[in-house]
This record gives sequence, structure tokens and C-alpha cells, in this order.
Amino acid sequence: MTFLTAKPKVDFASIRQLVQEEMAAVDRLILDELASDVVLINQIGHYIVNNGGKRLRPMLLLLAARALGCDKSHCITLAAVIEFIHTATLLHDDVVDESTLRRGHDTANTLWGNSASVLVGDYLYSRSFELMVRVQNLRVMDILSNTTTQIAEGEVLQLLNCNNPSTTEHKYLEVISRKTAILFSTAVQLAGVISDVPTETEVALKSYGLHLSTHFQDGR
Repeated sequence: MTFLTAKPKVDFASIRQLVQEEMAAVDRLILDELASDVVLINQIGHYIVNNGGKRLRPMLLLLAARALGCDKSHCITLAAVIEFIHTATLLHDDVVDESTLRRGHDTANTLWGNSASVLVGDYLYSRSFELMVRVQNLRVMDILSNTTTQIAEGEVLQLLNCNNPSTTEHKYLEVISRKTAILFSTAVQLAGVISDVPTETEVALKSYGLHLSTHFQDGR
């Protein structure tokens, strides 16, 4: 029998301090890339980004990149890509789940409606692909394209298993893997890719991100 123990306290402030300069650059890039001559896009994009959480996914990418000594400019760009993709999924999630609150604030769909939230989510996906092209790395684009596909599949799997009492642990973990863990996993893997690490190191990074996120999402 496995006994669950209390999760150790994590001091995010001290961890974030390690990449404080890079995270500030990511935030600046995100705000710059949110600029649009369509006012509603600016409003919704800034609202959800500025009401954001800990920025765990881009922070993981930057921490891994720092450990590997990779090119800082590419790391910052890809960290922004990861956050854009994550933000787009939040907009879509809240519509699908009919959520009214996220992190103590009204969801975008509550304030602006479902249609606007979905379309701005699509815009953020598009912006993320524009950003990733700047890195000029076909492998990076391949990984991120596959990641967004798996996220979409995870959303559909969650919809199929929602309110289903016969859902198995295997199906539950599959949803977690595709819907949430994949973006953590991709974040740290990308740090390895642009650092040109050996294949076994890249695989280890990807595995670390996957297990870390599964633990994070599962609450164990």
C-alpha cells in the first residue's frame, strides 16, 4: 500500500530568483507580442496574462536552460511561446468547463463571452507559432506542433471522461499527460534541444518534466 505524505513546501520566490532577469525579459516579450490593432485582443490577452499564476512552465524552461548554458535569447523566446500556448488553453478550458472564476478573478468568457474567448485563444496559438519560427529550428517547431496536437487530444479525452464514474486511473493519467504534463515536459525538453545536448540528456529532461507535472497535477 502506498501512503501519501504532505507535500514539502516549495519556496517559489527563491527558485524564481535564479532566473529573475530572464523571467522579466519573458514578461516584456509577452506584452510586446500581445500588441494588436484589434482592441478586444489586447483587452482579453492582457487581462488573462496579467492575472496569471506562477509562470511555472516558462520558468522550468529557463531553469533548465540556465543549467545547460543555452542561448539566452532563444530561451526567452521559447519561454514566451510556452506561456502563450498555456494561456490559450486556459481561455479554451474555461469555455468548455463553463468556468466563471480562475485564480479568484472572473474568467474571460464571463466578462467578454465564449466566442471572444475562443477566438482570442486561437490568436494566442497563432502568435506562439509566429514566435517559434524566429528560433529557426525545425526540431523545435516539430516538438511544439506535436505538443499542441496532444493538448487538443487531451481536451477531447477529458470531455469524453467528464462525469464518467467508470473512468479508470489509466484514462485519468492519460488525460493529465496530454492535457497538462505535455507542456511541462516540452518546456524542459526544448531547453535541451536548443542547447544541443546528447539524446539521452534530452530524453531525461523530457521525462523529468512529465513526472514533475503529473505529480503537480495529481496533487500527490
